[in-house]
Amino acid sequence: MARAGLTTERLVQAGAELADEVGFDQVTVSALARRFDVKVASLYSHLRNSQDLKTRIALLALEEMADRAAEALAGRSGKEALTAFANVCRDYARAYPGRYTAARHPLDDATAAGSAGVRIAQLNRAILRGYDLAEPDQTHAVRLLGSVFHGYISLETAGGFAHSAPDSEESWARILDALDSLLRNWPARP
Repeated sequence: MARAGLTTERLVQAGAELADEVGFDQVTVSALARRFDVKVASLYSHLRNSQDLKTRIALLALEEMADRAAEALAGRSGKEALTAFANVCRDYARAYPGRYTAARHPLDDATAAGSAGVRIAQLNRAILRGYDLAEPDQTHAVRLLGSVFHGYISLETAGGFAHSAPDSEESWARILDALDSLLRNWPARP
């Protein structure tokens, strides 16, 4: 029997908050049960196991990021859109570090296809249409952007740029300038 007041949505939200506090890798059904001061068994009417909880947190994070990105990109194109999208990723990682990690959690094909990750990919491609990239270059560019954004964000949030000048904010702006220039001058295939 489900405990009064506990819903799947409430548990997933609490799991996401827990991920932001202690790290996504530390999120388990047991940790969530401790948070609500209930027995683990009482959560199994809402969640199958810790993997199910992590998948649901990942889906929540993707949804939140897609919503923020769609709002930020509305009416923008070119470098303005590129910068807006990049800043959504960076700001989300800063505000919700556990959820940001969750958004990269591996999903099975069917779950991924039904997730907001599809919207995020579509938004990426919408940005690239402003740079007039066709396939397969568009896919290469999506992978480049994801690698640069995630790599920079991961290094920055781990403190990797805290001990040297110039400030990481300045580097971020220069990297976005460089990406814009690269996308406008995408190399022709050999």
